[in-house]
Amino acid sequence: MIAPPFPRSLWAETLRQMLQKKLTVVAMAVVFLYTMVALLAHWGLIAGDWNVEVGGSYAAPSIQHWLGTDIFGRSVLAKIIKGTEVAMSVGFVVALIAVTMGVALGALAGYFGGIVDECIVWFYTTVASIPNIMLLLALTFILGKGILSVYIALGMTNWVELCRLIRGEVKRHKDQEYVQAATALGASHLRKLCRHILPNVLHIVIICFALIFQFAIKSEVILSYLGLGVQNSPSWGVMIDDARVELARGIWWQLVFATLAMFLIVLAFNILSDALRDALDPKLKGK
Repeated sequence: MIAPPFPRSLWAETLRQMLQKKLTVVAMAVVFLYTMVALLAHWGLIAGDWNVEVGGSYAAPSIQHWLGTDIFGRSVLAKIIKGTEVAMSVGFVVALIAVTMGVALGALAGYFGGIVDECIVWFYTTVASIPNIMLLLALTFILGKGILSVYIALGMTNWVELCRLIRGEVKRHKDQEYVQAATALGASHLRKLCRHILPNVLHIVIICFALIFQFAIKSEVILSYLGLGVQNSPSWGVMIDDARVELARGIWWQLVFATLAMFLIVLAFNILSDALRDALDPKLKGK
C-alpha cells in the first residue's frame, strides 16, 4: 500500500504557487538583485568610492563609463548603486516600524475592545484624517534632515491601514473555537494573541510589508527631491532633483537611470505583493 503524500505547509504551497508564474519569478529575482547590491554597497565592497572623480564633467554613457558621469565627473553608476543602498534600507526599516506599530495597536484594539479599542480607533482615525504628504512634511521639518528622520517620519505615517486591518481580523478570530479552547486551558492573553490569533493573520502582515516597502522607497525619493531626505549621500531623489537643470543642457542620463532604478524595484514589489495576496488570502483560493 502506497502511503499518502505529506501535505505541504502553507509557506511551501505559497512558494510553489509563486514559482509557477514567470513574472513573479522575475520580480523575485529583481528584489534579490537589489538586496544584494544594497548589502554589498553597505559593506563597502562596491561603490565605496562613489564620490571620487573618474572622468570629465558630464561624460556621456560609454564603454568606459557605462552610465556616464555627473557635473563633478563622478560615476553615475556608482551613485545609482549607493542610492540603492539608501532606498532598500529605507524600505526595510520603514516597513519594520510601520508593521510593528500597526500589528501591536491593531491587535490590542481588536482583542481587548472597550476603552482600549476606542482610544486606538480615535488615534488612527485622527492620523488618517491628516493628508499623508502634509503629515510627512511636518514630521521631517520637526525631526530635521537625514536618514534617521526619514525612517521615523515614514514609519509613523504608514501604519494606519495595517492597524485597521489587523483590528478587524483579531476581532473576528478572538471568538473562534480554538481561542475559546485556549482560554479553557488557562492560556494568558499574550499567549492567545501571539500563539493562536496573530499566526492566522500573518498573511495580511506579509502583504502589507511588501506594499509599505515599495511605498517607502517612493516617499524617500520625493523627500530627497524636496531637499528633506538623505544628506551627504547619493539618493535617487537627489539625482532626479539635480537633473532638472541638466536636462536644459541635454544631460539626460542621470535622470533616466535614477528613474529607471526606482521604477524597476517599485514594479517588482507591486508584482510580489499581488502574488502574495493571491497565494495567501483565503478569500482568493481557487479563483
